Amino acid sequence: MKKLIIFFSASGITRQRAEELKVKSNSDIYEIIPESVYTNADLDWRNKKSRSSVEMLDKTSRPEIKGELPDVSGYDVIYIGFPIWWGVAPRILNTFIESVDLSGKTIVVFATSGGSGSGHAVEDLKRNYPELSFIDGGLLNGRVDGDIL
Repeated sequence: MKKLIIFFSASGITRQRAEELKVKSNSDIYEIIPESVYTNADLDWRNKKSRSSVEMLDKTSRPEIKGELPDVSGYDVIYIGFPIWWGVAPRILNTFIESVDLSGKTIVVFATSGGSGSGHAVEDLKRNYPELSFIDGGLLNGRVDGDIL
């Protein structure tokens, strides 16, 4: 079974968990990098005019991804990791999901968060992409001790 970890990390925390999971799950890895990197001001969730706030308030927002997207056709399992923003996945994850063919894949969702759980984010993905098979891999706020599948 071939596995690929796809992750977005704004501050480095999700990147750290994804790299730990890579080792524990014997997976390949791909980082979603925004065309325009988020600054600390962009990530200020208390400012309704910050870039992240504007994107999250607009459900149709699809931030651009820098570089080529991975060929996922040879993978059976796709892990998708991200920080929880406003209770759900950042909009750049929608950009990714809508840009690659994930049909027929087992998609294991993991997240990092300062306070929210991952359940609402997984339910939101299931609602937005009912044709895909999402599994809640849970929050990875601490060290990854094993495969989450």
